[in-house]
Amino acid sequence: MPELDVGEVTLKDRRKRAGLTQAQLAGLVEVSRQTIIAIERGDYSPSVYLALRIARALDTTVEELFPLDRKDHS
Repeated sequence: MPELDVGEVTLKDRRKRAGLTQAQLAGLVEVSRQTIIAIERGDYSPSVYLALRIARALDTTVEELFPLDRKDHS
């Protein structure tokens, strides 16, 4: 199982704090529940547009949900 990074944990935590199930969030951003599961697991990186829709649905920013890992982008 891959190690979770900050972005994955943050997305799941924010979704739960918002009181949303994976299916409910998926409906809000017009994707399948499987897509939300894959993003939370780190198996799929959302497009910029999907990341923005998720951030808006959770009343946060893309940067907070999907922070850059500085060692990968130095």
